[in-house]
Amino acid sequence: MTLENKKIGLIVTGGIAAYKSLGLVRSMVKQGAEVRVVMTNAATKFVTPLSFETLSKNNVLTDLFSEKESEHVAHIEFADWADLLVVAPATANMIAKMANGIADDFASTTLLATEAPKVVVPAMNEHMLMNPAMQRNLRLLEQDSVQVIEPETGFLAEGYSGKGRFPELETIMAVVNANFSDKDKPLKGKNILVTAGGTQERIDPVRFIGNDSSGKMGFAIAIEAQKLGANVTLVSGVSKLPDPVGITTIRVKTAIELSEAITRRFAEQNILIMAAAVSDYRVQNVADQKIKKDEDTLTLTLEKNPDILKQLGKIKQNQYLVGFAAETQNGLINAQEKLEKKNLNLLVLNDVSNAAIGFNSNENEVTLLRPQMENIFIKQTSKKQIAGELLNVVISDLKK
Repeated sequence: MTLENKKIGLIVTGGIAAYKSLGLVRSMVKQGAEVRVVMTNAATKFVTPLSFETLSKNNVLTDLFSEKESEHVAHIEFADWADLLVVAPATANMIAKMANGIADDFASTTLLATEAPKVVVPAMNEHMLMNPAMQRNLRLLEQDSVQVIEPETGFLAEGYSGKGRFPELETIMAVVNANFSDKDKPLKGKNILVTAGGTQERIDPVRFIGNDSSGKMGFAIAIEAQKLGANVTLVSGVSKLPDPVGITTIRVKTAIELSEAITRRFAEQNILIMAAAVSDYRVQNVADQKIKKDEDTLTLTLEKNPDILKQLGKIKQNQYLVGFAAETQNGLINAQEKLEKKNLNLLVLNDVSNAAIGFNSNENEVTLLRPQMENIFIKQTSKKQIAGELLNVVISDLKK
C-alpha cells in the first residue's frame, strides 16, 4: 500500500462537495493511511461527523473550544501529528483565511500551526472562483508552496455548466501519493542554482541601462525544481516578483554582482540554469552626479560585462549548464553558436520580438538545443509548463 503508515489530516469545509470527501477518506484508508478529519461547522450541515468517523475510525474534530483532553492542545497536536494536510473541499472562505493568515476556528488554526505540506482542493461556483480576489488568494497560496489542485469544468450545483467542480478522486489521490513518493522527486538531493530577472548598469545616480525582463521564467523554473525535490538557490536580478517560499533567494542588480553570486556557489551545484537577462555591456565611467542635458548629444563609452556562462563552461566539472538565448532574428543559427562556444549542456531559445511570448508575458514558446541531439520545440504555453518540460529534459539527460 503506497500510503502505509502515513498520517493524513483531512479538513472538510462547508460546500456541497463535502460528501465527495467521504470517498477520499475511503481511498486513503484503503491505501494504508491513518486519516483524521477536521470539519468546519458549515461542513457539518452537509455531512454528519459520524460518517467520517465511521470511515476513518477516528473522532472528528470540529470545535476549537471543546477540547476533551487536558494533556495537550488539540489543534496543535493535530498540526504536529499530520504528515500531510488536505483541504477538500476548500471553500472561498477557507482559501481567503489561509491566504491571509486568519485563524478563527479549529480548521484554520490547525492550518496556520502546521509545518506539514498542504494540498487545497477548491470547489465552488464559477463566478466565485474567477473573482479577482479569489484568484489573488490562490496565487498567494501557491507562492506559499501550498499545492492547489485545479477545479474541473462540468455541471455545477447551481444548475449550469462551468468551472469549479470538485476534481475526480483519482486526480486528488495522485497528488496525495506524490507527496510520499521519491519517484516523483527526481531532483531530490540535487543542488540547483537558477538565475532570473534583468540586470541594471548605472549611467548616473538616476539612470541605468537595462532590459524588460520580468523574471517570470526563472522564478517558474526555481519553483518547479523545488517541487521536484531539488535544493534550490535563486539569484535574481531586478524583478518585482516576491521571493518564493522555501527557496534561498539572493537579490543583485548588476552583471558583476550576478557573476560574483554565481561563481561563489558554483562548485557546490549540480545544475546551473541561467535564465537571467544579463546586460552585455556596462558604462565605463559612471557619473557621480546626474548628467545634465547641456549638449545636443551624449556619448557613453561601454565596456563588456563578463560572459558568465562561457567562463563557467570552461571550468565546469560534472555540472549541467543551461543557458538562455533571447533572439529577434536568426535565432537557431545564433543559438547553436552559443551552445557550442559556451560548452553548454542545453540552450533555451526564445523569440523576444513576439509580444505574446516575450519579456513580461506569462507565456513563452521555446526551442531546446543540445549538442549532437535533435532540437525540441515547445509550442506556446505557460512559463510554468515550460519550466516543467525543461526540467524533465534535464532529468532525462542526467539519467543518461
